Amino acid sequence: MLRSIKELLGYDIEARDGKFGKVDDFLFDDEGWTIRYLVIDTGKWLPGRKVLISPLSLGQPDWTGRVFPVELTKQQIEDSPSIEKDQPVSRQHEERLSEYYNLMPYWTGGVMGGAHASPVNVGDQSGTSRRQKQSGTGITKESDKVQGDPHLRSCDEVLDYRIKSKDNKIGHVEDYIVDDDTWLIRYLVIDTRNWLPGRKVLVAVPWIEDVNWGETEVSVDMTKEEIKNSPEYDPSQPINREYEQTLYDFYGRPKYW
Repeated sequence: MLRSIKELLGYDIEARDGKFGKVDDFLFDDEGWTIRYLVIDTGKWLPGRKVLISPLSLGQPDWTGRVFPVELTKQQIEDSPSIEKDQPVSRQHEERLSEYYNLMPYWTGGVMGGAHASPVNVGDQSGTSRRQKQSGTGITKESDKVQGDPHLRSCDEVLDYRIKSKDNKIGHVEDYIVDDDTWLIRYLVIDTRNWLPGRKVLVAVPWIEDVNWGETEVSVDMTKEEIKNSPEYDPSQPINREYEQTLYDFYGRPKYW
C-alpha cells in the first residue's frame, strides 16, 4: 500500500520487550529513492540519543495502532552503534550497523529477505534507467564535501525543496509517498501554494530529471501547463491503482506495475 511519509512520523517503535521510542525521520538513498533507515528518537529511555533501524528489522506494522514492531530487544538497541547528533551517516557506520544486526548491506546489490519490508534497488522503478545514465545526477559539489555517505538523505531536510518544471518553478516538496512493502519512494507530493493555492499534485520519481542538493531544487520532466491540468492529489484519500492509472495516462508515461 502507498502511504504518506509524514503520516508515519511519530509511530511508536516496539521491541520484543517493550516500546522504546518514536519515528523521528527517515533516511533514503538518492540513487535508489528507497527508505534505508528509520531514525528513532529514544526519548526518556536513552535521553538525547537517536538510533537507526533498517526496514529489514521491522515486523508486521500495526497501522491502526501506529506501531512499528521490531525483531530486536531493547538491549540490542541500546548496544547498537550510536549516531552523532546532526552529523551525516558514514558508510563505515552503515557497515557497522549491518554487521551488528546481521543484515545484508543494501549497497552490495544482494537479495534482502526474511523480513516484512524488502527494500529494493532503483531498477525496480520503471523509467528510472534514463536518470541513472545521467552523469552526476543527484550529486553536487556541496554534497561531495560532506564527510558521510553522499547518497544518504534525510526526508525531513528535503521537505520544502523547490520544484522546477521545464518552463518555471511550480511549488515545493510537501511530502513523500512510499510503498510500505518495498519502501520505495514512489512519488513526491508537490504543494503549488505559490502558484495554485490549495492544490497538491504527485510527481513520480522516474519523472525527476535532476536534484541540485546544494541549491535545494528538484527539476521535473514536465511543463507548468501539464502540472496545472494534472489529476489533483487529495491527502485525505488513499492512493489506489485507479488514481495511479489516471495519473500515468494523463502524462503518457510507462507504468511501474
